[in-house]
Amino acid sequence: MRVQPFSNIGHTFVGHVVHSGMADDISKTPLIAFYRGLAPDAAGRKIDEIWDWDLRRLEMAHDYIQWLFPLPERSRFNPDAPCLTAADARTFAIDEDLQTRLARSLDVMLHFYGLSRQGGAILRTRDFAARAANWLTPLNHNHLRLTRMLLALGYLGRKSDAAALLACLTEITATDGREAVSERTAGFWQAAVHQPPPLP
Repeated sequence: MRVQPFSNIGHTFVGHVVHSGMADDISKTPLIAFYRGLAPDAAGRKIDEIWDWDLRRLEMAHDYIQWLFPLPERSRFNPDAPCLTAADARTFAIDEDLQTRLARSLDVMLHFYGLSRQGGAILRTRDFAARAANWLTPLNHNHLRLTRMLLALGYLGRKSDAAALLACLTEITATDGREAVSERTAGFWQAAVHQPPPLP
């Protein structure tokens, strides 16, 4: 399957405010403050609260994924979410606590999909069939969430997790997901890992 570069699939990435490189300034950006648990998102929820949500709420709410897995483009569905800057991405990449917190966000969403990190791989759990019934269907909005997750993991310093998730999704697409995942969606997933747009 040919990987589609994002420049050809209608993605326009727009940078937000670029903050200075000083550590004190970076720690005060809305995204970093949210991820450190120091400030809520635009809806007044702290990250620890979101991590504790049940599966139903993770499915029904549509304005948290942009905070857990930020991208440099403004979200049409949640314009109040911060846009990822190169400065914030650098902070994530070198900060052990932020990496641990990002891994927690990943684990929360993997559990939602019936997947888990096991060693260096991402594999199905015993609950996969039940969980897949919720998202492994044609034109499911969770396919867009997964594209976002793949991109954000790469930008924020967890490229190995992005590659592991892609490998898992590729295997699912070739088996259980043959009728559910379109070639276009699979192309988005491939491009998110192998041809991500550069951060502005």
